[in-house]
Amino acid sequence: MNDIDAWVWWLVGAVALGIPLVVTAMPELGMLALGATAGAIAAGLGAGVTVQVLVFAAVSVALIAVVRPIAARQRAQRPQLATGVDALKGRQAVVLERVDGSGGRIKLAGEVWSARSLDTGSAYEVGQEVDVVEIEGATAIVM
Repeated sequence: MNDIDAWVWWLVGAVALGIPLVVTAMPELGMLALGATAGAIAAGLGAGVTVQVLVFAAVSVALIAVVRPIAARQRAQRPQLATGVDALKGRQAVVLERVDGSGGRIKLAGEVWSARSLDTGSAYEVGQEVDVVEIEGATAIVM
């Protein structure tokens, strides 16, 4: 097997690793494909088989060791932009019908919501501004 054959085989290996990467979305396969590409470059530069394999292993392990923890941290972080019900928590609303521990109505984000007070002993009168603490189903909990 000559040098041209070696780098071609490394590129075939890189493509072979890239196809399941696209199908399974496993980033580790992409890192191995990049390692195989580095092995192809080493073969193209005339390195021996041992050096090619060492370059493949070193690049693959380095990428997995560096990129994987960064990706895991990014995946674990909550989105910066709150959406849906989470976006309504902490907003202010206006009381439309008296709100107490048993119920009432508020205008929240341009919509009419059923509401009840967080403290069952508290009541809020029409026109008062309240803060939304939580959303339980279709009911806003206010204070």
